[in-house]
Amino acid sequence: MSKPPRHHGLTGRRGAGWRERLPAVFAGLCLPLLVWWSGCLTDRVQPPRGRAPVVMTMEVTGYCNCGLCCSWDRGWLGLGSPVISSGPNKGRPKAVGMSACGLRAKHGTIAADTSVLPFGTVVYVPGYGYGRVEDRGGAITGRKLDLWYASHGEAQTWGRKRMNVRVWRP
Repeated sequence: MSKPPRHHGLTGRRGAGWRERLPAVFAGLCLPLLVWWSGCLTDRVQPPRGRAPVVMTMEVTGYCNCGLCCSWDRGWLGLGSPVISSGPNKGRPKAVGMSACGLRAKHGTIAADTSVLPFGTVVYVPGYGYGRVEDRGGAITGRKLDLWYASHGEAQTWGRKRMNVRVWRP
């Protein structure tokens, strides 16, 4: 009497089961890490509890990580690493996508004149939501805010608006 054939996974090969499951296991471990890194699982910006906001009228614009918005180019003949293209730091290396306080720019990153709104100030902008002052720019002086967007098109669509925003200073 012969034995019935043993089932060896999807391929019919002996010992292949764990190899076939490895990509799924890897994805199961890496996907949450990638979601966290992209900002989907990190804390959302929220106003401090128990404190009333100050309402300020501000000129609000949008920006992204591109060279037009952040004054950088590719340096030597457009082939090199990103460098600052204007101002007192012209020619110095530029860490594209990093804010002035050293954090990765993401939805909710706001650039402001830090003499008016210091780093860490929480701001609610109608039509954008909550954000935190984590960046500054050469053209952002006085009562101006610049909201970070993932693309240049989104930043341009926002345009330039004069509006009342709610502010919670640190």
